[in-house]
Amino acid sequence: MVAQTMLTEYMGEVRRSVCSRCIEKPPGGPPCLPLGKRCGVELHLGEIVDLVHGTDSRSIDPYIEHLHDDVCAFCANRVTKDCPCVLDYLLPLVVEAIETVDARHAPAEA
Repeated sequence: MVAQTMLTEYMGEVRRSVCSRCIEKPPGGPPCLPLGKRCGVELHLGEIVDLVHGTDSRSIDPYIEHLHDDVCAFCANRVTKDCPCVLDYLLPLVVEAIETVDARHAPAEA
């Protein structure tokens, strides 16, 4: 489980580098949940961070597979008009945003 302070930082990076490219964000978003858009990133950021940390691949395919198996399978959006969610096309950018935050916190190599 990721600490809340880190989740806040991850969400900030996602909003800076990913949300601007989302074709489904409502006017005034993000955040989108208060505006009536059930965003998969906002709903499941902790799980998404965990899956990124648990996957190491140059290909996006394993990330997509883990997303569908570990997040989508349990998502409340699955039975609504909000599925499929933006994660289907924004996942590569979300992975990059999470890795950007992780790089900020990585110990400097000597």
